[in-house]
Amino acid sequence: MSVVHRPHRRGGARAGALAFLAIAGVNLSACAADDQPSAFRPTATVEELMRTVIDPAADAVWDAVVIDVTADGVVEIVPETDGDWVRLRRHAVTLAESANLLLVEGRRIAAPTSRSELPGIDLHPDAIQTLVEEDWETWAAVSRGLYDTSRTLLAAIDALDVDALLAAGTELDLACEACHSVYWYPGYDDPRPAAADDMPPPPAP
Repeated sequence: MSVVHRPHRRGGARAGALAFLAIAGVNLSACAADDQPSAFRPTATVEELMRTVIDPAADAVWDAVVIDVTADGVVEIVPETDGDWVRLRRHAVTLAESANLLLVEGRRIAAPTSRSELPGIDLHPDAIQTLVEEDWETWAAVSRGLYDTSRTLLAAIDALDVDALLAAGTELDLACEACHSVYWYPGYDDPRPAAADDMPPPPAP
C-alpha cells in the first residue's frame, strides 16, 4: 500500500512546493513593484485639472443641448453638423481620460497657497487632501464614476443621438455631484482649526 501511495505523496509534495514557489514569486514581484518609484510624475494639482481640463469639457457637453423657452417660442440648440459631433467626442474623451488622471497617486489636491472660495461651505484644500488620503477607495470610486459616465457620453455621441446625449449630460451632472458632495461641500464645516484663518474678519463695531 505504501508503494502505491508513495508516488502520489511525492507528487503532492512537489505540487505543493511548486505552488509555494509560485506564490512566493508573485509576492516577491509585488514587493519589488512596490519598491519601484511610480512611472507617473503628476504636475497639475486636482484643482488645476478641474479648472483647465474637466470643467471646460463638462461645460461643453452641457452646452451642447439647450432648450430655451422664450416669448418667441422654444429655441433648441443641438449638435447638427459632423464638426459639432467631432468636437463633442473630443470633450467626452477628455473627461474619460481625466478620470484616469485623478487616479494617479501622489497628485496634490491644490497648491499650498490655495484657499476655499466659500469658507464654512467649501472645505479647505488641506481638508480635502486629508479625506482623500484617509479613504483612497472612495476617491477611486467617484473617479471611476466619471469614467463610466464618459463612456455613456461617447456611446450617445457615436450614435448621433441627441436624446441620449441629453440623458448622459444629466448623468454627468450626477457623477460630478457624487464627488463634490463628499469632498468639496459635504455639508459640514471645515474640520481644520486653521481654516478659521480663511474666514473674513468680523465687521468693525
